Amino acid sequence: MLEKFKKHLEQNFPKVQSFHPFFNEALAWMLEAGGKHFRAQLLLGIVEAKAPKLFLPALDAALAIEFIHTYSLIHDDLPAMDDASLRRGKQTLHKKYDETTAILVGDALNTEAFLLLSRLNLKDEIKVKLVQTLAFNAGINGMIIGQAIDCYFEGKALNLEQVEFLHIHKTARLIAASLKMGCEICELSQEDSEKIYQIGLKLGLIFQINDDIIDVTLDTKEAGKPTHNDVNKNSFVNLLGLENAIKTKDEMLKKTQEQIEQLDIDIAQMLKKMIQMYL
Repeated sequence: MLEKFKKHLEQNFPKVQSFHPFFNEALAWMLEAGGKHFRAQLLLGIVEAKAPKLFLPALDAALAIEFIHTYSLIHDDLPAMDDASLRRGKQTLHKKYDETTAILVGDALNTEAFLLLSRLNLKDEIKVKLVQTLAFNAGINGMIIGQAIDCYFEGKALNLEQVEFLHIHKTARLIAASLKMGCEICELSQEDSEKIYQIGLKLGLIFQINDDIIDVTLDTKEAGKPTHNDVNKNSFVNLLGLENAIKTKDEMLKKTQEQIEQLDIDIAQMLKKMIQMYL
């Protein structure tokens, strides 16, 4: 599944007709850097489990999620936000090119994602649902408000409930949306889709706690991005301490795995495999 997605991504970098190739090269820069493709795999995992005949159009839906995620990383790395110099083991886009190019590439990937969804070889009502789900979770009700709070309250301590709100929106919503979009492609019931979405939110929060732990336990080379970089951030490690953050992650993971056991067996097996690989 992962190799199929990587191949599809390599064959479908966004391109524009122009008299100079610099922007196409910039568009491909961060996509070529790879990454875990965790969100794309969640969507494809649902489809592979429940409607494998729809795997081909699902590849483009997964591509849309990858574009949204990559645009968010490009903008997150900008000097106005995290001012990061390394991402996925490569120079960040604004360091490789410049700030203007990085902003425009992020904007391009954001809009290209919805163009991809609109062109899927699926029923119109499914495409509308996919657009709505991605827009809701990547927009002001999800990733955007999470990032806004993260930046606004940098250097200002939040309580646990507020930190959870921040990271549910900044990180977990897009992870949960990936699962929900897979459910929508397969036309699963609203009840099942919502149940899986809620599990996705929990997995997203666990993913973020794990990322916070990585920031203080790995060096830059091991992580593929700058670490020990969250000193002024509202991270779970800063709030709880490393030992309690690890304990919280383990407790949340155990409870979430119990909920996963109640799901359809094929979906449950896929999620357990993803947890084993990435969490």
